[in-house]
Amino acid sequence: MKSSNTIRTMTASLALLFAVCLAAPAAAQLDVWEDYEVSDATWSVTMVKLEPGTQDIYLEGLKSTWVAANEVAKSLGHIEDYAIYANQAVARGAFDLLLVMKFPSTAMMAPSRARYNEFMEAWGNENMDASNEKVLELYNEIREIQGEYMLREITLK
Repeated sequence: MKSSNTIRTMTASLALLFAVCLAAPAAAQLDVWEDYEVSDATWSVTMVKLEPGTQDIYLEGLKSTWVAANEVAKSLGHIEDYAIYANQAVARGAFDLLLVMKFPSTAMMAPSRARYNEFMEAWGNENMDASNEKVLELYNEIREIQGEYMLREITLK
């Protein structure tokens, strides 16, 4: 009997210890701006899955559309930066590329007639027509957008 009671007591003690360990992080109280900061900048991240063997074709298209447009937006101050990242640990169904744009603030992601007009003047109708034609048809044949995310950096102090 004592051994059965001892086992129950040990089991109850372990369960209590486990519950306390799980509850400890929930009791933590961090304060924004005091214990961590949230960036003003916002990153737009698009996950792209490509048909096998089409990455170079897709990158070539991006160079004349997405990259070129982002260069204009960057020169106008509409975005801070942009990048393309290739997934090196590909698993079945995983994305192949990340298309990333860094905006100085959430406000810069909002619709703005003034920014649109400024961009269109700099980008030009010729570039717009070229972007809308065969390149976009090809994109739809070789890619699948797997997700779009808005991220904000958190820096712990």
